[in-house]
Amino acid sequence: MGQTMGQLIGIDLGGTAIKLGRFDRQGQLLAEAQRPTPQPAMPGAVTMAIVEAVQSLDPDGLARQVGIGLPGPMDAAGRVARVCINLPAWEQVPLADWLEPELGRRVTLVNDGNAALVGEAWLGAAQGFNDVLLLTLGTGVGGGVLLGGQLFTGHGGAAAEPGLIGVDPEGPPCNSGNRGSLEQYCSIAGLGRLSPLEPAELCRRADAGDAEALAVWARYGRWLGIGLTSLVYVLTPELVLIGGGLSAASHHFLPAAQAELEQRVQAESRAGLQLRRAALGNGAGRLGAARLALQRLTQP
Repeated sequence: MGQTMGQLIGIDLGGTAIKLGRFDRQGQLLAEAQRPTPQPAMPGAVTMAIVEAVQSLDPDGLARQVGIGLPGPMDAAGRVARVCINLPAWEQVPLADWLEPELGRRVTLVNDGNAALVGEAWLGAAQGFNDVLLLTLGTGVGGGVLLGGQLFTGHGGAAAEPGLIGVDPEGPPCNSGNRGSLEQYCSIAGLGRLSPLEPAELCRRADAGDAEALAVWARYGRWLGIGLTSLVYVLTPELVLIGGGLSAASHHFLPAAQAELEQRVQAESRAGLQLRRAALGNGAGRLGAARLALQRLTQP
């Protein structure tokens, strides 16, 4: 009976895939699904795809709350996608208002990096930590911040965007309007400026001891460490977690990032700081979105 009562749906909406999970209130995955994001990923088409996917994953309506992680800032109430990086025409989209009557369930929205951090804090590598910075390294560089055990979303709900800080004022232009953002150096495209090889191949070569591949990852790690320096000075976290697709190669680049932190950050600002790979992989976002649905939508 406990498994059927009060289930939750968590959704991770990305530019290429929509990943869904149906969970119990302890975070155990009961069912999952993935479908391609409609191309072009216009708001109306994505809305219909989510409706169909949720109804297919939970035809009996066992889950009454739905959390959705999206790539960009939400309004403070978690109702409106204010802008979604890399999704066309997503500006001030009232996605929760569109979905609730179609689904007959309550919906809350969250930034995908924040969702991943909440998932890691619930059942992953951030369990037991109160002050955490997560960076997700992939097509973009996103992330989230936990301060005093609470998700930090800042004035108006748009925080945190750790990948958009500047590390080089003369660097490549960024979609955000910044130049030389951390994303321009530590995304997949940023890695591509250091090597023409695909990340997986670059990782395989480094695993085999190839000196050139190891040197590329070390340069990549140095840029990551430079970006982390500014973030650590501001946030002084206990834990920095590295997630996203590129984290599969973290054993090759975290030592260089750690060395930059030790060189650039005074000891008091990094006392006890741990730098680790995230634990939940691609499942963190949908798990965290479900957790936020539980927190936000099931309060009496």
